Amino acid sequence: MKTIKKNELFDHMSGFLKERGIELKEGSYTDRIRRGCELLADVINCTERGIAEAAAQMDQGLERMRDIIHRKTAPKRRPSASPRAKSKSSRRPKSARKSQKA
Repeated sequence: MKTIKKNELFDHMSGFLKERGIELKEGSYTDRIRRGCELLADVINCTERGIAEAAAQMDQGLERMRDIIHRKTAPKRRPSASPRAKSKSSRRPKSARKSQKA
């Protein structure tokens, strides 16, 4: 979002009121309205910066949490053994197979 200039809100409000038939002339009430609009513009700009910073921090936190969950739930790697060695050790000798059938 673009930042709001201090006099921008007052200019828009005075233009809106002028269209409705109310003209703001220089005076004490106009100065107070102008200061109020400047304060509102400052608050809006600070809030926008705060929200952007909070969103960035929340994204970092979520990314860390996803990484931790991934590490904790990822399948464990088994010690590397060659697939041939594993398959040979699980096979029974032919003589053992014949004796079970009989």
